[in-house]
Amino acid sequence: MTTFSRSSILAGLMAGTALLAVPAAQAQTAPSPAPAAATPDAPVVEPPFSTVATVAETPDSGTMRRADKDMAAVLKKLGDLGVKPIESRSVEEARSQPTPADAVKAVLKDQGKDPAALMAAMKVSKKDMTYPTAGGTQLVRIYTPEAAGSGPLPVIVYYHGGGWVIATVDTYEASAMALAKKANAIVASVEYRHAPENKFPAAHQDAFAAYKWVLANAGQFGGDPARVAVAGESAGGNLAANVAIMARDGNLQKPAHMLLVYPVAGTDMNTPSYIQNQNAMPLSKGAMGWFVDKTLAKPDDAKSPMLNLTTMADLKGLPSATVITDGIDPLMSEGKMLAEKLKAAGVPTTYRNYEGVTHEFFGMAPVVSDAEKAQDAAAQDLRDSFAGKPQAK
Repeated sequence: MTTFSRSSILAGLMAGTALLAVPAAQAQTAPSPAPAAATPDAPVVEPPFSTVATVAETPDSGTMRRADKDMAAVLKKLGDLGVKPIESRSVEEARSQPTPADAVKAVLKDQGKDPAALMAAMKVSKKDMTYPTAGGTQLVRIYTPEAAGSGPLPVIVYYHGGGWVIATVDTYEASAMALAKKANAIVASVEYRHAPENKFPAAHQDAFAAYKWVLANAGQFGGDPARVAVAGESAGGNLAANVAIMARDGNLQKPAHMLLVYPVAGTDMNTPSYIQNQNAMPLSKGAMGWFVDKTLAKPDDAKSPMLNLTTMADLKGLPSATVITDGIDPLMSEGKMLAEKLKAAGVPTTYRNYEGVTHEFFGMAPVVSDAEKAQDAAAQDLRDSFAGKPQAK
């Protein structure tokens, strides 16, 4: 089993050679049958190893061929914007590159639509506040649906992705605003300390500090402290799950629900989806190796239960969960395994996989149909949890 050791990082960097650097035409050099599509809530069928190996050998692991048309349009646009393989970039260069959110805005403009006008039409207000951490203070952006009515609203503490190294609350604003509108809840989108300036577990410490701050201060921004959920994408999904674990272990109020979107859930970089999607776009095995190299302070950090949710963490007694994955993503297998482990631990869990999309799809609802479906389903799960409706185990 390949894990987040120094040797595995180097292996990952060697194996994952493309992050949005391969034209779609080149991605057709080694075609093979695409894996069977999985509908939401249906079991995910892993393709046979021979198929996985053939797809993995293509320059982009067959991303452009396997992706739905609307998803492929975003990926092509991201490539047109000049994104380079993240593992070939310095931290500063990686942070300044165009993002998938930039590609969505560019696609909208190509369609004759104004991204800013679409955001304004959502009728979600925002307000910047700060919360205290061991590193001083960090930003927390409060998104409130304007048509929410009277009375305190439930709160979703949301953690953005970016491998604990790149991205900000601005990068993931589309996801936060969508959840606020569709779940009829206030979203507290949390900034946290990034690596390599602040190594693991600084981000996790900040994530928990933000959750405690929301519990104590929800009333200041119209929130109901008795109804607080956690949510996150990618590295942020890992943070959200760990916040629930820390709340349980610290005898603090547990979140009402966990929304975990393509979460980082393990340190095994040789899962079926890592093999199949080693060169996938926009997240490759090499990119994950780069993130890990920048995040861990020492090799033993890779053995932490915080990073090994699927194999080392105690998942019993956690709140209900929604786990969302996508088919063209190195992290799909570990997300699916996390859902299975949560269910085995007695946690009511809903698992949904969307086959024709990639990592980062969740916030792309204006241009990717599966993103709209995933957001609607996640928002319904959150509303049900806030209303106290039991979730099937």
